[in-house]
Amino acid sequence: MLLAVDIGNTHTALGLFEGEALRFDWRVETRVERTADEYAAILSGLLELQGLTMRQVTEAIISSVVPPATAPMERLFVRYFGVAALVVGPGMKTGMAVLYENPRDLGADRIVNAVAAYARWPQGAIVVDFGTATTFDAITARGEYAGGIIAPGLIVSADALYRSTARLPRVEIARPKRVVGTNTVASIQAGLVFGYAGMVDALVNRIRAEMNYAPMVVATGGLATLVARDSSTIEECDELLTLRGLRILFERNHV
Repeated sequence: MLLAVDIGNTHTALGLFEGEALRFDWRVETRVERTADEYAAILSGLLELQGLTMRQVTEAIISSVVPPATAPMERLFVRYFGVAALVVGPGMKTGMAVLYENPRDLGADRIVNAVAAYARWPQGAIVVDFGTATTFDAITARGEYAGGIIAPGLIVSADALYRSTARLPRVEIARPKRVVGTNTVASIQAGLVFGYAGMVDALVNRIRAEMNYAPMVVATGGLATLVARDSSTIEECDELLTLRGLRILFERNHV
């Protein structure tokens, strides 16, 4: 079985594939201090909960935007699984032309998302990924990565509001019942959830205005379904899009 690992700034997503089928997926906190041995303990426990053992993992692929966390994960696979993980990076066969001025500046997760989206929606797509940053990635109908947008993420914005003010509290990222809040917590939640839905719609419409085709707009990331409910432009949600893209890239590069 293939274990796909997406190391993000806040969370690390893991997906276990049997062929094309995603059997199980997990999400753990990203911590650069973790060692290969600590990752092994975590993974062993997660697999055991599903009645599996580490010996059943025979292949691996890693996508990472946190370089200090990549090496321990690579060591994990060599030491405990006996396999060398494929790492998404320059020189990998993606099957997708990248129109970024400097392709090396493009985060690994963004090209993985683009590959997954085009494989599913070959008419072209806009991928909105709600991670530590909220990113927008445009994929053309010819299967090219056209470029995108980077904005602060929901959790980053909420933390910045809490840290930069004297009296505003830290709040749960949740949808309030009304747009007009009648208390401080609901008011902040309205600004975050409804404000981000409005930002998504405004930016998606601006991207569409620069395109000569009708892209599918898909949201991914842990907060995708929360914001999509109040967005008029998001058409599909797939919180596991990045893991699915990693499987595709593994197949394209596995020899």
